[in-house]
Amino acid sequence: METVRTGRVWKFGDHISTDFMMPGHRVLANPDLTVEEAAKFCMEANRPGWAEEEVQPGDILVAGINFGCGSSRNGSQSLNALKIAVVLAESVSRIHLRNAVNTGLPTLVAPGISDFVEEGQRLEVNIVTGEVKNLDTGAVLQAEAWEEGTPPYEILMAGGLDAFMKAKLKERGLISA
Repeated sequence: METVRTGRVWKFGDHISTDFMMPGHRVLANPDLTVEEAAKFCMEANRPGWAEEEVQPGDILVAGINFGCGSSRNGSQSLNALKIAVVLAESVSRIHLRNAVNTGLPTLVAPGISDFVEEGQRLEVNIVTGEVKNLDTGAVLQAEAWEEGTPPYEILMAGGLDAFMKAKLKERGLISA
């Protein structure tokens, strides 16, 4: 996994629910939607058209406190489908943080991030060390990095739980590809 990510910032506020990332009324109305199709509606309650018209692969999402609150719906799948490079938030709900790791979406708790960056600025984020550099101002902020060798770190570095398990099974000779 690429450990240094550079991208343009999109800022969202506090208490961004998983229902904003993967709107329940869209998913429940059409259970046959693929993750990619559902991602078109990501954040539509906050910013209509954001997912389809504005966000670009490699962009960075910055949020306030309690990011990923709400249901256990895996909103990180939508963000992954949009190819968000990394999520930085003041705080993240535990279940959403685990879902993000399992889907391979780098998500770091970064106290002070809301005041550190403005929308549209560019950041360089080292997802291993947690160093966040504002490329427009030169300022540096330290996010909370995952501890190397821990299961969440290993799963994230593998690209998510599916890739991690596949590599482990292959390593043990239980699968060939």
